[in-house]
Amino acid sequence: MTSTPSTDGLRNGAGAGLEIPSDDEALDAYSTVVSTVAERVLPSVASLRVSRRVPGGWQAQGAGSAVALTPDGFLVTSAHVVEGSGRGRTVLADGREVPYEVVGRDPLSDLAVVRASGADLEPVSLGDADRLRVGQLVVAIGNPMGLRGSVTAGVVSALGRSFPTSDGRASRMVENVIQTDAALNPGNSGGALVDGRARVVGVNTAVAGIGLGLAVPVNPTTRRIIAALMHEGRFRRAFFGVAGGSRPLPPRAARALGRTDGVEIVEVVPGSPAARGGLRREDLLVDVDGTSIADAGALQRLMVTEAIGRPLRVRAFRGGDLIELTVVPVELQS
Repeated sequence: MTSTPSTDGLRNGAGAGLEIPSDDEALDAYSTVVSTVAERVLPSVASLRVSRRVPGGWQAQGAGSAVALTPDGFLVTSAHVVEGSGRGRTVLADGREVPYEVVGRDPLSDLAVVRASGADLEPVSLGDADRLRVGQLVVAIGNPMGLRGSVTAGVVSALGRSFPTSDGRASRMVENVIQTDAALNPGNSGGALVDGRARVVGVNTAVAGIGLGLAVPVNPTTRRIIAALMHEGRFRRAFFGVAGGSRPLPPRAARALGRTDGVEIVEVVPGSPAARGGLRREDLLVDVDGTSIADAGALQRLMVTEAIGRPLRVRAFRGGDLIELTVVPVELQS
């Protein structure tokens, strides 16, 4: 007679080297992480009461959140929160209300830095959003009305998203945006998106839809932008002068180069560095300065401060032939 094996051992992970927590234990662990993160980060998240110039002076118009970067008053927020504003008041987590001034804005990354007067702040620890994984726990922390902050939790629901930004003259895609189902409430723009170890991995920026929010990633690229805003009040970008989109390479070109895609130029800005360098519409870009160009984002990532005024070797297909040109980017004027 054959006995029926007990399932009790499997339920508890016996024999497999695993211990599967009960629903209550999993919930307790989840709550512990969220509450611990909130306790550590809430003191570093402030509320911004934004003032904008009106006839006869300044008037409070709008609100948002900001995250402390240094003890001596620097905070990062979203550029759109302080658009058209040079000053306001910030309500800190301990209830203090002090004036702040906008140090620098970069609308093309939707990041800004403000400095609170005479503030003794508790700075956050910055993480690296490039190491995030889909499904990872994140916590969104804001301080929309100066009422001790708000906390929501969820997971990273998507990575590699992008959204368009503009400074009125130039437009750009902010890349590698974090999508999360941690709810973002009105006034949470500029607040912190934090991982399970209380490290800020994003700056909350927008609601993407019902139950979804977007955050600008904190990574080596955006750290450079934030540092430039703190020290110079602006972030300098290089201007190339083309618009285009990804297109498959002709089979012969794909075999020769060992890749499948390039960027077809659909517009060359008159008088731009690209125009002066000899690029034309319908040219198919394959690399710039030795870097493969498979989409517009790849070219955009090269247009950093160091590229300003530096000759860049450009290779492109034109009429089936591979040509080489030199383009010297100039500073993008805002």
